[in-house]
Amino acid sequence: MEEPGRIEHAAVLSARDFGRLSRFIYDTCGIKMPEVKKTMLEARLQKRLRALGMHNFTDYCDFLFSSEGLEKELVQMLDMVTTNKTDFFREPDHFHYLSQTVLPDWVRRHPGATLSIWSAGCSSGEEPYTLAMVLSEFALQNPGFDFRILATDISTRVLEKARNAIYQESQVEPVPFEYKKKYLLRSKDRSSGMVRIVPELREKVRFRRLNFMDEDFGMREQLDIIFCRNVIIYFDRPTQEKLLQRFHRNMKPGSFIFMGHSETLSGLDVPLVSVYPTVYRKPR
Repeated sequence: MEEPGRIEHAAVLSARDFGRLSRFIYDTCGIKMPEVKKTMLEARLQKRLRALGMHNFTDYCDFLFSSEGLEKELVQMLDMVTTNKTDFFREPDHFHYLSQTVLPDWVRRHPGATLSIWSAGCSSGEEPYTLAMVLSEFALQNPGFDFRILATDISTRVLEKARNAIYQESQVEPVPFEYKKKYLLRSKDRSSGMVRIVPELREKVRFRRLNFMDEDFGMREQLDIIFCRNVIIYFDRPTQEKLLQRFHRNMKPGSFIFMGHSETLSGLDVPLVSVYPTVYRKPR
């Protein structure tokens, strides 16, 4: 019988088990897990040990690498280890360049066509809904313009939040006031401090789970624009190059890819041309 008031000690991640997990995470989704992230990985996965009733990481690894674990636990584990940091209108100059330069040129070249845009690594939805606001505003000034947005992430947890499209008022602080009036609904319970994206925007965004390590992204058609910002920084250079080559295959000639401001294609063997800070174009 457990003694009253006894504190259960958290499981400790050994160097051996950390090595097993870090290699598996890299092989599965390309994310680097260097030694300095051992404490972070240990803390995050302790939640999974408690949920499964396990007392050590060796048992957890044995389960994870089994056929049953790969089926039942892989997605849960990846949800725990992936980082999901995002904001509405993050790196706002990108959206200004999109609306003032990219979209007017695209409309002239593709009258009557539907713009296809991919938010790759969309996290909890702030980026694709920002894009939906910007594109909707452009559509008001350009009758006949239409668009569709695909938003993907490896984490099922954040995708569920993105689909719900419910945010704290503090999270939508960067959204311009005029956009808030048009595109956000306040909760009936005003004390809740929650808002929701309007149905018209939610209908323009399709969410699905995607692992960048998959050889085939399952795209039925090539894309006009890709936003993949602050994602490749988690991969090593060979993985970055391989990933960007896959992006390139899914881009139409003349299409654009927007990267994060801390990311660069310098030194990578990818046939994309810089047209603006961290914005690249596939030559026609």
